[in-house]
Amino acid sequence: MGHAFEATDKAEVPASVEEVWEAIATGPGIDSWFMGRNEVENGQVKLSFGGYRPTSEITANDPLKHFAHHSGEAPDGRFIAYEFMVEGRDHGSTVLRMVTSGFLPGDDWADEFEAMQLGGALFWRTLVEYLGHFAGRTARPLTVFGPVVTDWDEAWRRLDDAIGTKLPDAVEYHRNSHTLGVRTGNGMYRFMRGFHGPMIAAHHVFAGDESEQDWQLWLESTLGEKK
Repeated sequence: MGHAFEATDKAEVPASVEEVWEAIATGPGIDSWFMGRNEVENGQVKLSFGGYRPTSEITANDPLKHFAHHSGEAPDGRFIAYEFMVEGRDHGSTVLRMVTSGFLPGDDWADEFEAMQLGGALFWRTLVEYLGHFAGRTARPLTVFGPVVTDWDEAWRRLDDAIGTKLPDAVEYHRNSHTLGVRTGNGMYRFMRGFHGPMIAAHHVFAGDESEQDWQLWLESTLGEKK
């Protein structure tokens, strides 16, 4: 049967049109709020996130106004598309709208759709947070796949306790049942419930020398089996 979906998010952000465009339509900009490593070139948007490496075709590219890309339709009808509309305001802020649409095939689409919705809400909130606090800067994306979790309530409790020590100045900017996002002066730190898998850390670091190896060890010590 499958499920078609479309959702629109909108926010006014304290960033210039040029800064918003940089964030949504360039590789370094997308690196600073979405996930993994991204390239925008030759009419395509290419993502590398762990072993996931999709390519989307750019379907609209009107600089400073309109940018869109589409994954293309798989044989089973699956696709995802993103569209961004940018509108400047006289007082220096910018209104940004993002439309996410797609299709999930099969009769068992509900769990995947829920995970996609909850993860997508984190990405949107991270984009707004980036434009509000780090606009014009470029982050280093750090991606870590932590231990496989069997008790998610306990995992989130442990994570909350440990973050207070690891990032004592952190400000929480987003939380739902599958994700958590916090911000410090150095970056945005995000934790996601992997679909049938591990806790995933997908951070954006603007200053400092912390590494994926550092966070791998931290996740394993925080969420690994207690002896």
